[in-house]
Order: sequence, then C-alpha cells, then structure tokens
Amino acid sequence: MTVHDFVAIGLGPFNLGLACLTDPLRGTHESPGLDGVFLEARDGFDWHPGMLLDDATLQVPFLADLVTMADPTSRWSFLSYLKQSGNLYPFYIRESFYPLRREYDDYCRWAAESLPSVRFGQRVTDVEHDGSAYLVRTATGEELRARRLVLGIGTSPRVPTALRPLLGAPGVMHSADYLAHREELQQQERITIVGSGQSAAEIYLDLLAAAPEHGYELVWLTRSPRFFPMEYTKLTLEMTSPEYGAYHRALPMETRDRLARDQRHLFKGISGDVIDAIFDLHYQQRVTGDGPRTTLMTHTEVRDARSLGRSGAELDLLHTETGEAFSVRTGGLVLATGYGPTTPGFLAGIEDRIRRDPRGRYDVADDYSVDVAGGEVFVQNAEEHTHSLLAPDLGMGAYRNSVIIAAMLGREVYPVEKRIAVQTFGVPDQFRVSRLAGARTSTTEEIFE
Repeated sequence: MTVHDFVAIGLGPFNLGLACLTDPLRGTHESPGLDGVFLEARDGFDWHPGMLLDDATLQVPFLADLVTMADPTSRWSFLSYLKQSGNLYPFYIRESFYPLRREYDDYCRWAAESLPSVRFGQRVTDVEHDGSAYLVRTATGEELRARRLVLGIGTSPRVPTALRPLLGAPGVMHSADYLAHREELQQQERITIVGSGQSAAEIYLDLLAAAPEHGYELVWLTRSPRFFPMEYTKLTLEMTSPEYGAYHRALPMETRDRLARDQRHLFKGISGDVIDAIFDLHYQQRVTGDGPRTTLMTHTEVRDARSLGRSGAELDLLHTETGEAFSVRTGGLVLATGYGPTTPGFLAGIEDRIRRDPRGRYDVADDYSVDVAGGEVFVQNAEEHTHSLLAPDLGMGAYRNSVIIAAMLGREVYPVEKRIAVQTFGVPDQFRVSRLAGARTSTTEEIFE
C-alpha cells in the first residue's frame, strides 16, 4: 500500500489552502515531492451555506485568500480565479478589497474542484497507527496510509446550555441554517435573534429589510453590554501577527484563557458598515412609515427556554444590569451563538499519541503539531487557546500552512515571516534586567531620569 506523506481530513478554507500550496510540491515519479491526499465527507465544497446572503462580504481583504500571503504568484490566488471567471476588471472597477461571501465560496469551489489531491464523499470513520504509519479508513471502505495527518474538520455550531432544550424544536434554528429556513421564519408574527456577532447582525439586517413586506416583529437580544464593533485599527490588527502568536503561546494557560474572553470583540464583533446600515435602515423605515416594529436589547441573558410546539418558544431572561427577570414568547428563534471546536470520534484509535492540556484541549506546539512525537499530527483552526485569535483568521491561514509545510519538509518552501509588527509584545530585551554576574541593563526609570 502506498504511504503518503500526509493525509488531510476535512476541507474548509484552511486545509483547502494547504492543498493549493502543496499542489506544486507533489513532484513526479522520478523526483518525488510532498504527496498529500485531502479527504472531505461532503460531496462538494460548501462554506457556511446558511449565511451566504447576497450582499454579505468577507471581513478580511481579498489578499486573505487561500495562498497569496504565502505565494503571491500562485495559480490558486483569488485574482487568478477572477481572471479565469472574467471578473477581474469588474472587481477592479468595484474598488473594494472585500469580496462578496458568495464570491469567496465560489472561488474556493473553483479551487477544490480543480485539485487532483482532493477526494469528496470520503467520511473518515477511524484512524490507527500500525507502528510505522497512520492508517485512515473511510465510510466507503477506502484505506490510506500516511506518515502524517492534518486535521481541518472545522468547528460546529455552539448552543448555550440554557437554550439546548430547544434543539430540534419547531421554528428554532442556529444561524448556520438561516437561509434554508428564512421563508419559514418570515411567516411568524415575531422573530427573535440571540447573539451579538457578525452573523446576528447580518441576519437582523436581512430580516429588517423584509419586515415591511411581511409585517413581523423583530427582537434582537444579547448579553453583551453593547453591540460591539469589530476593531480595525492598524495596531490592533498587528495582533494577527507571528510575533503575537508566539507571545500568546508562551503565556500561562490561565492568562491565555482570560485573554480569550477579553479579546472576543477583536474578532467576533460586528463590522462598522453593518452597524451603520442597520441604523440607516431603521431611520429610512421610520421616515417612510413602514415601521420598524423591533426591539434591540443588550445586557440580556437567557436563563431558561422551553418549546411551545408549533407556537414557537418561550425564553426566560434576566437583564443583568437592572436585575429584572422577564420573558419573551416568539414564533421564530435564530441562535446566532457562534461555533466551537469539535473533537472527532475517529481519533479514538490514536488518542494515546495526542498531547492534551490539563483541560483536555489539544496541546498545540509552535509548528501546530499535537502529537507526542512531534511533527506528525497537525491541526487547523483548533488552537485558539494556544495561538490566540490568529487561529480562525482567514488572513493567517497561508502563514500557518507555510509553517506546517516547513515542518513536514524540514525546510521553508514558502518564507515564514518571523517579525512584521511595529509594536513589541512582552518586555523588550533591551529593558530586561540581566541576572548574569551582577550586570544589568538600564531600567526604564533610569533611562528617563
């Protein structure tokens, strides 16, 4: 049986980017290169289909495509896709760095369907290690052997504990399924959205635009103290940098976990354009007399929930500032409550080869490997607790793939940037007190005396 250099499981944008970047490295029979196979359970590429709203854009520029930040000359770049699809000049004239979300999905599908290393309809059922290689089995009966694995299975919809009793109830859905149920929602007298991020805002704006036609009431609830905008200032954007990732990983686990909570608005906030569009549409509907019948509430926490059958759901709520308890009945309910990491069952056979932290999460090394030997099992977008907000950032996907490729080959095919930021994270070396032989550098106080 052929032993591949690696098998990648799952085909979201990150593993798809790895497929693109390793495509020119496959080599030939006479000159072997990096031989990888990509397995995807679905029958085709499909990126957040429930949120492919017609006017929704990415929150990152087109440079954050599958390959450009690693290899600007790649045939798999977004600009190459635009050229081949005949849209390069229209995109240029449009003068916006931010692709439409549907456009990005089509771009990824264009790449996925053209790559010879990608195999759709291959759901992995179990993985073992036979002493020399990983054995990967799929539901179709296929078996592959590989020296390494790359796990890119993505995240799953997350539902808070208080709302879990509503799972599967009529009229209740996660934002991941919004478009498939939009027409059903619009038949209700009241629609409630729970959440405070970009998905919640885009769904609210979409439903608000159609509210005059359908006549429903809209309620938007969030436990956050306000509708946070995502911060786009340049020094904050430098936190998506190699230096910050290294700095964050070196912090104590408790500090990293605290930062994960404190920094959520840096990458889970709402784009300023969407916030402004919501207000402007409210104003327009107010002036034209078309409404709106809507309620937006912050500081509102869901304490309990129950299904009312075909009548919808009832939410028990608490206003966390006033301490007042109240309830809302709603015919339709959209849970824009985000996504969380997934631990696949197929890893059970190699669990003894996986490093875990004290909380059971992957213990992710600098090179994104999580195996006890090192350099054998890599993860994509499963390292937010170690590498910070870089993990889900599309713009850092090509960087992470450059690191993984270098770890597999033992050399940098794509240059891996070490420092790109203006600012310094942590204490600069020139300001550290030396512990050697009583010598020391100047302290900050002495410099400015």
